[in-house]
Amino acid sequence: MSEQQRVLPAPPVNDESRAFWEAANQGRYLVKKCRACGEAHYYPRAICPFCQSTETKWSEGSGRGKVYTYSVMRRAPVPYAVAYVTLAEGPTVMTNLVDCDFDRIRIGQAVEVTFRKADNGQAIPMFRPAR
Repeated sequence: MSEQQRVLPAPPVNDESRAFWEAANQGRYLVKKCRACGEAHYYPRAICPFCQSTETKWSEGSGRGKVYTYSVMRRAPVPYAVAYVTLAEGPTVMTNLVDCDFDRIRIGQAVEVTFRKADNGQAIPMFRPAR
């Protein structure tokens, strides 16, 4: 069985995250950035966690990052890998690693965004080894 056979539950969508999920459905990865202090942050929220400004905006992310740490769930009915990936823009996000040999994942490995469909059709960003 492969990770593509795993059933992915639909993510919760709210007013603060709606633009993120709509962009994911278009194959785009957005990152929130603060206009006041310039810091990028994740998870999507209206208030900057660095300076508490409400002047945040969505910006196009590069979709690139590096594996900070990871764990492979081998005992699950369909094995999968969970990781923290530090984006090129700065924030570290929790995600899944896909399209890879779980035994070859390495900390510091370059990765790029890809998308998988949830059970309701919503595209969910995940990461795979960079090509």
